[in-house]
Amino acid sequence: MDEKVKELLLAQVNKEFFSAYLYLGMANYYIDQDLDGFGNWYNIQAQEERDHALLFIQYLQNNSVPVVLEAIERPDQQYDSPIDPLLKGLEHEKYVTGLINTIYDAAYSVKDFRTMQFLDWFVKEQGEEETTADSLIKKYRLYGNDPRSLYLLNQELAGRVYSAPTLTL
Repeated sequence: MDEKVKELLLAQVNKEFFSAYLYLGMANYYIDQDLDGFGNWYNIQAQEERDHALLFIQYLQNNSVPVVLEAIERPDQQYDSPIDPLLKGLEHEKYVTGLINTIYDAAYSVKDFRTMQFLDWFVKEQGEEETTADSLIKKYRLYGNDPRSLYLLNQELAGRVYSAPTLTL
């Protein structure tokens, strides 16, 4: 495996675990605000990100690349209002999309088709993540100032259940 591709993939493991840590903090914020549905939504986001990290680890191991886990940076957890985590969540998803695109570009430049194929799933996933985060912001802006509507949105988010990714390595 190309050295640059390998280093980017290894760094992505840490970024995915950071994402899980970030979303756990957002879940905690919402639970503290008695918005347990929003908390549930972000707890599931955290599970997904952890599983993404594990997929990167498995891919690296399947390619005989030793994985050394790095420290996870403490995320910024300062929120002024309930919409702040939603906005920061979308911003973070766009950042992760950029990271995936950078790895893909590096793999493409050295014709590492196996890594590109592996990343295809993440490219699609990031598109879905950005769309979902944007939709949640729009819903909050539409309903967030009305207590009954916010209650219903919170109930909707409480109904989200976790489903593990179905990526074949």
